[in-house]
Amino acid sequence: MITVNPDGKIMVRRCLVTLRPFRLFVLGIGFFSLCFLMTSLGGQFSARRPGDSPFTIRTEVMGGPESRGVLRKMSDLLELMVKRMDTLARLENSSELHRAAGGGHFALDRLPAGAGLMERIQAIAQNVSDIAVKVDQLLRHSLLLHSKVSEGRRDQCEAPSDPKFPDCSGKVEWMRARWTSDPCYAFFGVDGTECSFLIYLSEVEWFCPPLPWRNQTATHMAPKPLPKVQAVFRSNLSHLLELMGSGKESLIFMKKRTKRLTAQWALAAQRLAQKLGGTQRDQKQILVHIGFLTEESGDVFSPRVLKGGPLGEMVQWADILAALYVLGHGLRVTVSLKELQSNLGVPPGRGNCPLTVPLPFDLIYTDYHGLQQMKQHMGLSFKKYRCRIRVIDTFGTEPAYNHEEYATLHGYRTNWGYWSLNPKQFMTMFPHTPDNSFMGFVSEELNETEKQLIKDGKASNMAVVYGKEASIWKLQGKEKFLGILNKYMEIHGTVYYESQRPPEVPAFVKNHGLLPQPEFQQLLRKAKLFIGFGFPYEGPAPLEAIANGCVFLQSRFSPPHSSLNHEFFRGKPTSREVFSQHPYAENFIGKPHVWTVDYNNSEEFEAAIKAIMRTQVDPYLPYEYTCEGMLERIQAYIQHQDFCAASGPAPPGARAPQSPLVLAPNATHLEWAPDSGVAPRAWPPVHSLRAWLAAPGRACTDTCLDHGLICEPSFFPFLNSKDAFQKLQVPCDSTESEMNHLYPAFAQPGQECFLQKEPLLFSCAGSSTKYHRLCPCRDFRKGQVALCQDCL
Repeated sequence: MITVNPDGKIMVRRCLVTLRPFRLFVLGIGFFSLCFLMTSLGGQFSARRPGDSPFTIRTEVMGGPESRGVLRKMSDLLELMVKRMDTLARLENSSELHRAAGGGHFALDRLPAGAGLMERIQAIAQNVSDIAVKVDQLLRHSLLLHSKVSEGRRDQCEAPSDPKFPDCSGKVEWMRARWTSDPCYAFFGVDGTECSFLIYLSEVEWFCPPLPWRNQTATHMAPKPLPKVQAVFRSNLSHLLELMGSGKESLIFMKKRTKRLTAQWALAAQRLAQKLGGTQRDQKQILVHIGFLTEESGDVFSPRVLKGGPLGEMVQWADILAALYVLGHGLRVTVSLKELQSNLGVPPGRGNCPLTVPLPFDLIYTDYHGLQQMKQHMGLSFKKYRCRIRVIDTFGTEPAYNHEEYATLHGYRTNWGYWSLNPKQFMTMFPHTPDNSFMGFVSEELNETEKQLIKDGKASNMAVVYGKEASIWKLQGKEKFLGILNKYMEIHGTVYYESQRPPEVPAFVKNHGLLPQPEFQQLLRKAKLFIGFGFPYEGPAPLEAIANGCVFLQSRFSPPHSSLNHEFFRGKPTSREVFSQHPYAENFIGKPHVWTVDYNNSEEFEAAIKAIMRTQVDPYLPYEYTCEGMLERIQAYIQHQDFCAASGPAPPGARAPQSPLVLAPNATHLEWAPDSGVAPRAWPPVHSLRAWLAAPGRACTDTCLDHGLICEPSFFPFLNSKDAFQKLQVPCDSTESEMNHLYPAFAQPGQECFLQKEPLLFSCAGSSTKYHRLCPCRDFRKGQVALCQDCL
């Protein structure tokens, strides 16, 4: 128990009475100075490096001359304060005596108080001076000890020879020569010493083993995973409109589209929620980075939005954002490099270092421009996290172009592709090849009342031309077939112009200029025919026209367009042959909604016009292009596609996992044995697998379609074995494993069977007259080719 001396209380009380405001001010200044100096010294004690224990004293700082200088200054200042206080006290006592004599009395009790205060200040000063001397001695001892410890640590700051870290010494050599090439190394503490190299290479990167004398607690402590939150469907998109930002014409267009479709998204969410029942859905944190809209990529689209430029990409991105938000996931949207760097945690510098924090996003949706930007700024973290990336790729990337080594060696390297991702990470606008994931977009869905109004208001002799840019009207020979069309129908155009009619548009065409989307929809609802000139390829407008009750007429390409004969496809990472302007409309919709004819054949073209005028069609929209269809598809992808958990490339000669495949009763194909108890965890489920041997020169995509099925590349590992060929009764005189995007396959002349050595090269696309390809197929949901019957 602490006791207080009564004399002390009296002394304090007398001091408070004796001291004048001026003396209080002087004492306050002195006390403040003392606190400031102590704080400065304390800062020297508390300075720490990232990763140090909070109780570790930086002796290399404390032992410096600046620290001892601080102590000396503090002692000198205290001595000066004591001298001045002593002078003030004597002056005060003298003045008090004179005032007391003049007043007829003498305040004897005030002198001891002043004297006692001075004694205590002198005692404090002496104690601080003693402490300063002792601390200085400690600092000298600490500096000596630190020099010995540092000497001992230098012995350990050599690149260790550890077979688990074979690249360590090479990376240290690189750091010696190049550590100043990027400021990010200094940001992480690299200062040119061997120890700083090894600390960085073991704690920031992972090329060297941890140093035994380093505190490994912080290094190895993984952040605690956040508790899982269930995703809840959203119907109010106002917050999404805020997330999308503003300032660009492209963003304004996307926001208008999203706002216009809000009611349809809300209804679709309600329908899908009923279909899924009580299925639990984890909320994902998703970053959407639209790379082609960044200033660094040129942003060529935004200035052309109001001048008839292509809007297909912006339509798709607007619908992707809406779908992700409606599904209830956490969303962050960036359209600038600065925003991307901030959201990823990119360290300052030129992009050679890993991210400063673990990636806070479960998924990243971007495009090829954004993919390149991430690789440039994420350093080694790009390789670590690229399995979380989904690339929105309008025309698709085939496996032969995706695998960097294979593409380089076999002539498939282009300006795009070669990223060595899982091909399913590329997401397309239309289902070009099942090697990629079909993302899609949406068209406005009409109710029965609206459909009936459209049918009643159709003009049987009205045609609208597909093409908003004047350059599209420069097609050679257009006058011939437009002249035929003009004999039967009134032709309307929506070609952009500033001051005068574009000369490419014939005088008999009624040009409305560039129309806002709602007005363009009204024009389509009156028209009977929507006609394409062959370009642009595979845009959203034909689906919108068909959904509004138009017949779509397009040109057949002979020979088909591809990267071999057409400039537009040159450099794109696909060997796909395009037989018409809109292959999806031709193959998945067809007559009576879609007519594909040879525009160079006048008789065939005129006969088609006459037949179309006699044909009555209802507005039609494939389910996969409705809001509900897109929500269903993306929901399945998010819940089931996990490319981070996928196994790496199989080693040379490794056998594929054994699968209980049996020959079908009609002996035409293989299927999963219905009574098999072996069912590996796979998505799509393996029981939907059907496998055929293709004819020479046929791709697996076409072979599966011939049987009313879809090629499924994730099933290739179950067929990549000699056992599969034997069950199909294929005579394999020899079996070899090689890297080839056409394998597994059978070569007839030599009775040779070939297996796939590289899993990233499993491909539904591609063919050769030399090979019978072994093709995995699956069923699909009606109106939803991306999903099998049991894929929800």
